[in-house]
Amino acid sequence: MNATITNKQILEVDGADFESEVLKSDRPVLVAFLAPWSQPCREIKPILERVAANCAERAKVVKVNIDKHGTLGANYRIDFVPALLCFVNGNECARIVGLASKEEILSKL
Repeated sequence: MNATITNKQILEVDGADFESEVLKSDRPVLVAFLAPWSQPCREIKPILERVAANCAERAKVVKVNIDKHGTLGANYRIDFVPALLCFVNGNECARIVGLASKEEILSKL
């Protein structure tokens, strides 16, 4: 498995473990497509950490670095970052592009 834990709640995933961590998850998953050079991505990180802490028992939060895993971003038509995709039972059910509040994100999960 190539997933790495970046803090206590958020895994960084790549193409090799996206299927097992996201598409085959038994819980809803919020996937944050981020880029290290993006100021909005840096601003949303603490919000994502609060979301992950708030819903740790019910859902999980993972992140994808689009600079390292551009093919994964292209597969999901990520044109702007941050892009947050919610998956339930392996299917995308919601998408938020740009900055969002904790409450907005939780409402999609």
